Amino acid sequence: MGRVYNFSAGPAVLPIEVLKEAQEEMLDYRGCGMSVMEMSHRGKVYDGIIKEAEADLREVMGIPDNYKVLFLQGGAHQQFSAVPMNLSKNGKAAYIVTGQWAKRAYQEAKKYTDAVCVASSEDKTFSYIPDCSDLDIPEDADYVYICENNTIYGTKFWELPNTKGHELVADVSSCFLSEPIDVTRYGVIYGGVQKNVGPAGVVIAIIREDLITDDVLPCTPTMLKWKTQADNDSLYNTPPCYGIYICGKVFKWIKAQGGLTAMKERNEKKAAILYEYLDSTDFYKGTVAKKDRSIMNVPFVIGDKELEAKFVKEAEANGLIGLKGHRSVGGMRASIYNAMSYEGVEALIAFMKKFEAENA
Repeated sequence: MGRVYNFSAGPAVLPIEVLKEAQEEMLDYRGCGMSVMEMSHRGKVYDGIIKEAEADLREVMGIPDNYKVLFLQGGAHQQFSAVPMNLSKNGKAAYIVTGQWAKRAYQEAKKYTDAVCVASSEDKTFSYIPDCSDLDIPEDADYVYICENNTIYGTKFWELPNTKGHELVADVSSCFLSEPIDVTRYGVIYGGVQKNVGPAGVVIAIIREDLITDDVLPCTPTMLKWKTQADNDSLYNTPPCYGIYICGKVFKWIKAQGGLTAMKERNEKKAAILYEYLDSTDFYKGTVAKKDRSIMNVPFVIGDKELEAKFVKEAEANGLIGLKGHRSVGGMRASIYNAMSYEGVEALIAFMKKFEAENA
């Protein structure tokens, strides 16, 4: 079949240049005589790989010196616990619930702190972002939590909430490195890399140094304590070495494309043509309030389950993979991350037009 257009929400499409480079280095990484998969994480060669990856990420995102970059395991889900464990000082936290992952994070936090939901869009199946300009945030809240881009529902915080002076914690898994970001507006940014940055198995956390302390909940496992990881430069135990190596290559690829400003322009162009088509037809319907639409994940429905199943099946036969919507929502979803080409989105729209003509 050859390479397909992969619209999967994650693990997701990676840049072909990155895959080819990794292929070339698979058996012998830069003359060291072995694969990155085989080498010691304590060795000089791997030390160079992880340090270079961090330096490139810092450059790409403009991460200030007073923020630590941690390459961790356990996916974003593990940080659902780590966040309240590391940040609970007053025993209270505010959560904005705009999708399934924010809801899971909120439910997990309730095990460790008095977590309160200060805004939610569950009343309309998470199809919009609630007004967060004047929330009733408890004065003694340790932090305010958001999932910035909601992969399943295709919504995005285009304006960060007014936290009223409280630390902002954001899960950015599905919008990581898709646009420029002001790191200083957050206390903690973290994301699983398998959507926009690398292979599954790595989560990157960017945490302001003053929030990394020994003052954590007594129940906090050693591995979930950010200070353990920060003091050991993400090498407390064997990290997901190969995944971090691929992430490092993606950081270099982003730099070569022109950085995050170029990524944003490219992503906006792809999303614009897809949304433009969705808005022009009555056959397909977008499911998200227009002002809150994600440029990473685009859900849509036909409104007929049999036709939707037929759409997904025929799309696959045409080399358009991963378009089935999340099981909790149904319909279809096109994830158009950084590595998805403009041509890929054009191919999807051409197929959608053809399917509409044949089935309307």
